Amino acid sequence: MNEFDKLALELQPYYSHFNVANRLLFTGHSHQAWPDAAFDGIDEYMEMVAGQVDKKWKYAFEKTEILRDYLRNFYDDATGNYCREQNTHVLLVSWLSALDLKNKPRILTTSGEFHSMYRQLRSLQDAGLDVQFLSHQNDDKLYELVKHEVDDKTSAIMLSRIYYETAEINTRLSDIAQFAKHAGIPVLIDDYHGTNVVPLSLKKENMEHVYLLIGGYKYLQWGEANCFLRYPENCELKPVITGWFSAFQQLDQPRNSETVQFDDNDQKFATGTYDPISQYRAASVAQFFHGMGLTPDVLYHQYSSQISYLRDLFDEANYHGSDIEHANKRPNEETGGFLSLQSIHARKLREMLLEEEIFTDARDQIIRIGPAPYTTSQQCEKVIRELFRCLSAI
Repeated sequence: MNEFDKLALELQPYYSHFNVANRLLFTGHSHQAWPDAAFDGIDEYMEMVAGQVDKKWKYAFEKTEILRDYLRNFYDDATGNYCREQNTHVLLVSWLSALDLKNKPRILTTSGEFHSMYRQLRSLQDAGLDVQFLSHQNDDKLYELVKHEVDDKTSAIMLSRIYYETAEINTRLSDIAQFAKHAGIPVLIDDYHGTNVVPLSLKKENMEHVYLLIGGYKYLQWGEANCFLRYPENCELKPVITGWFSAFQQLDQPRNSETVQFDDNDQKFATGTYDPISQYRAASVAQFFHGMGLTPDVLYHQYSSQISYLRDLFDEANYHGSDIEHANKRPNEETGGFLSLQSIHARKLREMLLEEEIFTDARDQIIRIGPAPYTTSQQCEKVIRELFRCLSAI
């Protein structure tokens, strides 16, 4: 029995709906199974809304606050605000609308960003903005590139903490954030692949001035429609694209000709009406994690142990001429929560594995294998064994 099996076996009975003990679910980097507590949260919402009808928002906001508290704890962040939204793209667009892009049309980003940020920035580039996609493979070189490319026309720096294709951790992120702070440039960090995997103390890293995009669909096990934009308490940005939920407390006030105002709370970048059932589902999961003692350090140790084991299994099974290798060759401490492998057969391998009910994920020539806290060593062994069986059959 491997060291991470104890926790995995302890957790598996609480995921009976997804049947994680008997299924090979290795898309933990994309969509983790939900614990049974999530289903309890859905039932709780249905009972609440039937009883409260139009008074439901008070109770929905209470659930959202549970999620905010969870994130504040994970990021060691007593001062940050956390704006809830349906997805990170809505938050991204709202945030972009607050920038002075007319007078400062330059945005620095990297070549390794996830589709939501990459596609939007490419579209803005097509529309005439000066968007610079900097090479991300070497953290030290990226840091120097950022310093070199910043000028008085730069409105923002936008990049990931953990790259979505390779799970490589940006080890110079704090340095980039400090440089940007001194230059007076806001930094937006996509942390979809960092939250609940690799701990980050904003306080200790002196990063309380940054903006974070956070999503619940992956490692948080909160499911869809539970995304947040973390922004500093002294945030002076005012989004141009804005919805009425960013001024929910002002609905009863008479309209006037004054500048558009925002509530003094966490919803500055919010849009409009949403379905609160997602918050009920997520809040139940957050409380389940708390009850099971799944602290940031416990989760990090679990993922780190699993990735290390998967790497060793892959190295033992690999052979000369296999046409597959590590896409991420960094040490384990610079790696996030999934194993990233490069092969010209990546998408075919993913397809063949899925035919055997083994869930993985492929992006171009990269196949990603992501465990979850409930994944055992036997399941890791089987997915690597099946990977090479499929490879030999191509």
